[in-house]
Amino acid sequence: MSHNNKRASSLPELQELLGRIFTKEEVGRGLGLQLRSTDIVITPFGKSGTTWLQQIVHTLRTRGDMDFDDISRVVPWIESSPALGLDLDAEQRANPRAFKSHLEYEPVPKGGKYINSVRNPGDALYSMYRFMEGWFLEPGAVSVDEFARERFIKSGDYWRHLKSWWARRQQPNVLFMAYEHMQQDLEGTIVRVARFIDIPLDDDLLKITLQHASFAFMLEHKDRFDDALMRRLSETRCKLPSGSDSAKVREGTVGSRKALSAETLAELDKVWQQEIEASLGYKDYASLIATLA
Repeated sequence: MSHNNKRASSLPELQELLGRIFTKEEVGRGLGLQLRSTDIVITPFGKSGTTWLQQIVHTLRTRGDMDFDDISRVVPWIESSPALGLDLDAEQRANPRAFKSHLEYEPVPKGGKYINSVRNPGDALYSMYRFMEGWFLEPGAVSVDEFARERFIKSGDYWRHLKSWWARRQQPNVLFMAYEHMQQDLEGTIVRVARFIDIPLDDDLLKITLQHASFAFMLEHKDRFDDALMRRLSETRCKLPSGSDSAKVREGTVGSRKALSAETLAELDKVWQQEIEASLGYKDYASLIATLA
């Protein structure tokens, strides 16, 4: 390993590394995707159920295909596919075609159907920190509370994304769910997704999808869900050490925000009041998702 290959040891270094992964021109090419009316775009904010939904949709449309090295090869990520050399316009293994994106509604390619899931901001934040640590961030170099304060909260991305998709939640081409409800009722989630993407759900397919979308199954096959394509690209373009830990299937739990300090949790509550309660009227995350049940 070259001595130049190193992870970020500060948040400014992290920002600089992340800026190297793909060019604006590459992202722009992805955003030029012409969607068909049957195409599915899975659009959660990062660490809020995207990979899980990719697996549910792909299992439903193929009756359990697992013959792939990376879920994002068969359900491609719109923003990154041009950099990875994947053809977004190509036919896929089965219909409907399916894609993922972490974008807000405004820039995402239009004309398809969209599945969004939201997650408690503290849990999404903690999961994102764990995801970055050991891949882009040197373990121990930046505390979770500094990451929360100086990156997650300061960027405003979570709340922008939530408000953007929340405004479209009742459109007939949008399915809007909560990660916590998916955890509580996987079978009900699969039934809703199948209906939304027009896949007839028989008992066998439900059984296969329940198995393939279970935490135990995805953990057992975690090498298919660990962003192998992006990891290789990042190691080349960002000169990161090889063999980074980019695992996506970790605890898969609700409540990991308990690892955050009282100050960070209070700050998240304050931002919620400013960004969400002030404009949408929901005093906290629980009351917002209660309207989805």
